[in-house]
Amino acid sequence: MTGARASAGVLWAAGSAVAGLLVASAALAQTGSISPPSATSAAPTPAMSKDASPPPTAAKPAAPTPPEAKLERVTFGELPGWEADDHLAAFKTFLKSCDAVARVASKASGNAASQCKVPISDLAAACRAAQDLMAPTKASAKAFFETQFIPHRIAHGKTEGMLTGYYEPVLQGSRTPEGKFQTPVYKRPADLVNVVAEADRASKQTGFTHLRHTDAGDVPFPTREDIEKGALANQGLELLYLEDPVEVFFMHIQGSGRIHLADGTTIRINYDGKNGHPYSSIGRYLIDNGMLDANKMSMQALGKWLRADKERGQKVMWQNRSFIFFRELDDSEGPMGAMSVALTSGRSLAVDTGFHTLGTPIYLNVPKLTRGQGRGGFNRLMVAQDVGSAIKGPERGDIYFGSGETAGKLAGTTKHAGNFFVLLPAATQTAGQGIRFGERLPWQTIVKGAQ
Repeated sequence: MTGARASAGVLWAAGSAVAGLLVASAALAQTGSISPPSATSAAPTPAMSKDASPPPTAAKPAAPTPPEAKLERVTFGELPGWEADDHLAAFKTFLKSCDAVARVASKASGNAASQCKVPISDLAAACRAAQDLMAPTKASAKAFFETQFIPHRIAHGKTEGMLTGYYEPVLQGSRTPEGKFQTPVYKRPADLVNVVAEADRASKQTGFTHLRHTDAGDVPFPTREDIEKGALANQGLELLYLEDPVEVFFMHIQGSGRIHLADGTTIRINYDGKNGHPYSSIGRYLIDNGMLDANKMSMQALGKWLRADKERGQKVMWQNRSFIFFRELDDSEGPMGAMSVALTSGRSLAVDTGFHTLGTPIYLNVPKLTRGQGRGGFNRLMVAQDVGSAIKGPERGDIYFGSGETAGKLAGTTKHAGNFFVLLPAATQTAGQGIRFGERLPWQTIVKGAQ
C-alpha cells in the first residue's frame, strides 16, 4: 500500500510512508516519547514569496560504501518479549499471505527469485503447514513458528535499524467536482508501464520505476508539478475529488485512503502505480533549506506550514516529483499491501525487498515505541507484506497502524531505533554463523550492502 508504501512512512528520517514524508522521514508508523535528531541551527524560518521558486536542493557528498549485512542465527529465547506476544494474531496475519506466496512459488523458476533472501518454495512449504493447522490457538500458533522457523538477527554497521509507521487516512470526497471538493485523485493511465515489478519498486536505487509508453518508445511520465498544472486533465482519469491538496499529498505518501462520499457511501482507494519519478522527502527539503526547524518537525507541523500559504506550499510539494495513481476498492476490503493482501493493523510491515522476501515473518524489538505497549516497548511478530519508496536497507521497516485519526497520530510521530529478527524457514538453513546477504545462500545471487 505504501505509496510511497503502496508506494509508499513519517517523521524525522528521510523516508517512510509517514516517516519519509517529514523527516530527519513511510506508511509502515505513535508513542509517548520520541527523540528527534538534533537541530541544525535555531535560525528563524525565512519567508518565501508566493511567486518565488523554492531554493534548489543542496548537493550532498557521496555516501561512503556501507558495510555488509549478515544474518546471525539466534534462539527464540533471545527475542525480547517473545513469550508475551500474541502469536495467534501473528499467525492469522501470516496466513493471509499464504495464497499470494503460493502463486509466486508456482511461477518461480527454481529458487533464484530476484534478490529473495528466503526461497519462495520454502516459504510456501511453511504456508502449507500453516494452512493444515486446524483450529489454531495461541499455544499452537507459537509452536508453529518455533517449529517451522529459525530466528536470525541482522548484523550490519549499526547496532540498530529504524522503524517508522504509516496509516490509512479517512477523508471526505465526491465523485464529481462540486463545492469544496475540487482536488482530483487520478486513476492509473493506460499508457503507464512498469520498469520494475511493483514489489521491487523501493529497491531500485536510481532511475525510473515507471514510464509512459508512446509510439516512439517509452519516455518519462509527467512530474507532480506537470500533472497538477493539467498534464492529465480532460482524459477521463479523475477517480474522485477531495477538498484539501495537502491531505491528498499526504494520502499519496500513505498509498491508500478511506473516503466518505457526498452521496453517503464509503469506498477505499489504493495505490495502483506511480509516475516513476523518485520519491523525495519535502520535510527533509524544508529542514535542509532552513525553512523549518528539525526540532519542531512533525506531520502536523508540516501540514500547518504547507497550508499557511497555499501557493508557497504547492511549490514545495512539487519538490517531490513522484505522483501516485489509485484504484477503487470495496469498503469491505482492507487497504492492500504489495502482495495484494489486506493489511493488518500492528502486524503488517513494509520492508525493502532487496533484502527480504514478502511473506516472511519478522520479529521487531523497538524499546522506545512505548505508546500502548508498556515499559518494554514494541515487541511483536510482524509479516513483511508491503513496500515503500523510502524503505531502504536490511533493518528498515514501516509499521502499518490502521485507519483514521488515532492511527495517523501514531504513524506521524513514530521514528524509533529497533532491531529485526528474521524468521527463516527451517528448511532453508545453512551451516555456520554470520552468513552474509548474498553469500552461502544458494537462492541469492546479488550481494547488497546495508543502508
